[in-house]
Amino acid sequence: MEIGIAQLLPSFAYDNLTDAQLYDDEIALAIAADELGYDHLWAVEHHFEDYSLCPDNFVYLAHLAAVTKRIKLATGVAILPWNLQPLRVAEKMAMLDVLSKGRAILGLGRGLARREFDTFGIPMAESRERYDEAAPLVVEAMEAGWFPEHHGKYFDQPRAPLRPAPLSNEWRWNRLTQVAMSPDSAEQAAKLGAQMMAFNYKQPAAQKQEYEDYRAAFRRYHGREARPLLLTEMMVCDSNAARCRELAEKYVANYGISVLDHYEMLGEQFKSSGGYPTYAEAAEAMRGIGKEAIIKGYVEQQVWGTPDQMLRKFEERFSFMGQYGVLCVFRFGGAPLEVAMNSMKLFAQEVMPVLREWGVDARASVASAG
Repeated sequence: MEIGIAQLLPSFAYDNLTDAQLYDDEIALAIAADELGYDHLWAVEHHFEDYSLCPDNFVYLAHLAAVTKRIKLATGVAILPWNLQPLRVAEKMAMLDVLSKGRAILGLGRGLARREFDTFGIPMAESRERYDEAAPLVVEAMEAGWFPEHHGKYFDQPRAPLRPAPLSNEWRWNRLTQVAMSPDSAEQAAKLGAQMMAFNYKQPAAQKQEYEDYRAAFRRYHGREARPLLLTEMMVCDSNAARCRELAEKYVANYGISVLDHYEMLGEQFKSSGGYPTYAEAAEAMRGIGKEAIIKGYVEQQVWGTPDQMLRKFEERFSFMGQYGVLCVFRFGGAPLEVAMNSMKLFAQEVMPVLREWGVDARASVASAG
């Protein structure tokens, strides 16, 4: 079972915290995650706002490559429509692969926030077409060591070598992931041969169905099974149940508020921008529910609690959805470094070993059945 951490690098709800101090905190958590045995670390790409300040996750991960030893380093994700030359994405990924000595994972996505698209001067309505044209080119370049000649609607590119060349040409089945939060994105992830990654905000039945549809599409395109879903959770882990609930109701709620604000989830822009029909439907439903109820439901849906409480939640989730890879987010919503670090350490000491055992048992069951 894959167990990693995702770093959102937010400053929302943090008082008197400079941008430089934010990075000091995140780097300290990354180094600790490496030492504690987490499998991989994912760094987002976001621009301009307190919601998240990581405009170039390749640069950040290259720094982490120098201060960590074994943890895999993933773009979580590189937003292709905002990177106007797919060749540059492939070049930066190849360089990260070299600097990390083969620990790099390529995560891709198409973006969602209107403000970011507007500031870059990229119409949101073009995001799907831009992504679908660029993503296969980047993957082909990583596998071949050459960016292919291409003459398309958005990109016109002569063949170009990647120098430095990536260390490996095995990306599609082991080191390629796509964030997929809508049916069309899940379909594209399957077509690309990418592992599906999602954030936990949908009802379990809906999330399970999207993953099953993705798996079916993956088999249809490639004649093989997809890797397990990677599901990202906002986590607080504490030995005291009452204290943990208090922390979660404060910090997870703050993060939920930041999501609603950054993505304008209660607005009308998904309907007017085109290309985001699933989000337009979700926004309409959310407006009917109301902000207070949305945040309360979001807090309760995340996996947080004492180690035993978290394991019971995972057990219930796995029994319904099947086992999936867990991406833990520990710093968000104003949670101080001490709270995030304590959560990450306690989870690694008391939750992660049990999840590892469950993963071994699941693989043994599959092997015996086969």
